[in-house]
Amino acid sequence: MTEVTLHVYDVTNSGSEKTNNTIMQINKIFKDGIGLGGIFHSAVQVYGDEEWSFGFCEQGTGVFSCPSTKNPMYTYRESIKLGRTSFSIYKVNQILRELSREWPGHSYDLLSKNCNHFCDEFCERLGVPKLPGWVNRFAHAGDAAAEIAGNTAYRLRQAKTEIISASKVAYRFLAGVASNNSVVLRSLLETLQEEVLGSRLPGSRT
Repeated sequence: MTEVTLHVYDVTNSGSEKTNNTIMQINKIFKDGIGLGGIFHSAVQVYGDEEWSFGFCEQGTGVFSCPSTKNPMYTYRESIKLGRTSFSIYKVNQILRELSREWPGHSYDLLSKNCNHFCDEFCERLGVPKLPGWVNRFAHAGDAAAEIAGNTAYRLRQAKTEIISASKVAYRFLAGVASNNSVVLRSLLETLQEEVLGSRLPGSRT
């Protein structure tokens, strides 16, 4: 048997330091302060020093690996021990080959087939518990957290737009739950939206 570990990252691939810092602040309030969730990327480590995850690409599989906790696109946050799998390394490699065929990069979908969904599926096949609910809560809430692995200008703009979408749903999701933080949250989200899209949240003061 061997340990299965989930590595969680803050999504900081917007291309703007100011935007990335704002996302970190949003995650700090939503996850660390209230425990509801945030905008996260995740990956699973089992056997060896590599972690496995899923992202967008136009051709081939979206399943990829990198050194654990060292994904250069995101900011490492924490690791969570999910349990131990009884499968051998041979069986785990077989599962990864199957997932690589089943998860092509072009099938990436922010709501139904993102990196966190992949990690859930991988963990289920390994026979360990799935991800904690907070990791992918905003996608389940009906909008999107952004973590597209693309290099073109189009993909960068798309990733930025999706970060805003995730931030908006986070604000709506939190409304009425943390009224004491509403002014701070709206200020953070306005900063994020102005930086990325050059616009303001509905109801904001001009």
